[in-house]
Amino acid sequence: MAENIKDAKDIKGDEEIKDPKKKREIIKTVIIIFLAAMLVLTFFSNTIMNRSLAEITTERVNSGKLTERLRASGAVMSNQSWDVTVEGNKTIDTLMCKNGQEVKKGDVLFTVSGSDSEALTAAEQTYSQLELEYQKAILTPPADYSSENQAIKNAREDLAAAISKRDNAVAGQSGVQAAKAKYENDKSQSAYYTKLMTKLQTVIAAIDSDEYFTAPAEYTGDIIALKSAADTAESDYSASAQIYTSLTEEGSTATEAEITAARNDMETKEAARNAARSEYETAKINLRADIAAQLADAESNADWYAAQVSAYESDNAGASMSIEELNADITAKQRVLEELINTLSKTQKNDENTQKLNNLDLDAKKKELDKAKEKLDKLKAENEGTEIVSKYSGVVTNILVKPGDTTIPDSPVMTVNLADEGYTVEAYVEADKTKKIKKGTSADVVNNWNGDISAVLTDIKNDTTPGSKNRILVFSVTGDVDPGSYLDLSIPCGSGNYDSIVPKNALGHDKDGDFVLTVASKSSPLGNRYYAERVAVQILASDETSSAVSGDLGYGAYIITASSKPVEPKDQVRMKDK
Repeated sequence: MAENIKDAKDIKGDEEIKDPKKKREIIKTVIIIFLAAMLVLTFFSNTIMNRSLAEITTERVNSGKLTERLRASGAVMSNQSWDVTVEGNKTIDTLMCKNGQEVKKGDVLFTVSGSDSEALTAAEQTYSQLELEYQKAILTPPADYSSENQAIKNAREDLAAAISKRDNAVAGQSGVQAAKAKYENDKSQSAYYTKLMTKLQTVIAAIDSDEYFTAPAEYTGDIIALKSAADTAESDYSASAQIYTSLTEEGSTATEAEITAARNDMETKEAARNAARSEYETAKINLRADIAAQLADAESNADWYAAQVSAYESDNAGASMSIEELNADITAKQRVLEELINTLSKTQKNDENTQKLNNLDLDAKKKELDKAKEKLDKLKAENEGTEIVSKYSGVVTNILVKPGDTTIPDSPVMTVNLADEGYTVEAYVEADKTKKIKKGTSADVVNNWNGDISAVLTDIKNDTTPGSKNRILVFSVTGDVDPGSYLDLSIPCGSGNYDSIVPKNALGHDKDGDFVLTVASKSSPLGNRYYAERVAVQILASDETSSAVSGDLGYGAYIITASSKPVEPKDQVRMKDK
């Protein structure tokens, strides 16, 4: 309770504060202090806020002339080069040049030695074996149906005899004289065809044994002359082969020309031997087939007439049979004949299919033989060592072998760039960017450090790569360049005067298209404030540093080209102090 009682001094103070005049002074002082603090804060707030804003760099929008340029690059290539190849597998002996060396037409580039002789020997053996198999396949005799035909002929004769018996039984004795005359004629014909069969069998035996002196001359034709020609060709080849073998034996003193002449003579006579042999064997097969056909016909006729004779002689036995029995006998013999004919037809059809397969096999053997001959000839040519000379004058590049390596057919050993033909650069660019450039335009070589290289656009080609949207610019290049080096090119696409030209680094792009950020100012009690505004533009042309655009831009407008941090449209910014 004592703590709540104020002393006299405190009571007096309270009364003084309640004085209206003093109270107004205090309020006035507080207001002044508050206004001063607000003034200080207002003065420094603009500076504080500016320090937090993005600082920007600007340039004015200009108008004037702009030359649009397209950048491209590519490797330098010789306009023409020659890939040096070697036929066959040969061993590199000596390299007579090195990378970068200039050579003239006729200079020796390198030397090679022949391929392994074992491969040549193996190829010769393979060829001989295949040739033997092919010749055997050619000589395969045709299918022989003589036994089947004989059976059919016999069945026909049996049927005819049965019919004759039946007819004789029906006719009785009315045709005795006619039957007798026919009987005598049938005996005469049977004897004739029997004699002919013996003669034809003698001819076939002579053909099979190659001894034609036993055969009647009217059947041999010119087969004897063909055999003689084949035997002569065989003798000629054997003699020529013996001469060639003696010339190539160890210790022989024969010259290369003599050996080559002997080999050529041997190969010529070998071809003649093969042709004569093939002609003779073909004629022999054809003649035998013809005589066999005549023999089959003679046998058929001889058997038929013999059957007629036998039937006549046995007519009396048939007379004891009834007509019904004779007709039944005819029916049975008719069925036997039909069965034999059907069986032969099936056999011939099967043999025909087999022959087709054999013909396919024969064709395959012929192709295999031809390939073996081609390989043999190639190895013979490869077996000789030689010097490889340059067909053109130029610079040697890209040597891919060293002494001791074995060449691969059709694979480059080295390349000779034909310097006199000039150089080319091919550059790939987007197709849309080539619409404003023309053939014949001179391009600036950006990395032309010595200033002695020039490039001219000579062609614009489509890129044939599937799915590619590029085109290929082809430049003719002159000056001190090396194949394989890269050139950076700048191609002018035409000049024009434009109302709005801005720096390239001022351009932006978003989902709505290309744009620039301009600077707009607004007045405030504390001075001008600056804001970024997005202005949509369309790029009309570009060079290395600037782009001509169209859009809602006034001449002299300020464009933001750089900022201390990212700036979005409508952001407040501060100008960089200059």
